[in-house]
Amino acid sequence: MAKKSRAETVTLAEHLRSISAKGGKARMAGMSEAEKLKLQRKGGLAGGKARAAKLTKAQKKKIASNAAKARWGKAKAAAKKGKEGK
Repeated sequence: MAKKSRAETVTLAEHLRSISAKGGKARMAGMSEAEKLKLQRKGGLAGGKARAAKLTKAQKKKIASNAAKARWGKAKAAAKKGKEGK
């Protein structure tokens, strides 16, 4: 029996460490642009649900309040700008 090369004897733990050390870039190197986008979207969707599950009710309320202020602040500014133009 022939002696195994180093590439054949790499353990799963070593492989995962090498991938994580490169920040996942090694995994994405051979992917098409469409595959990369699909993978990124999947991670983002899962991450949002996990984040929401960890937030308290008060934190969720604060985030929603800030989002509404930002959204309505832009609408008011645009309406005001439209009135000044007339």
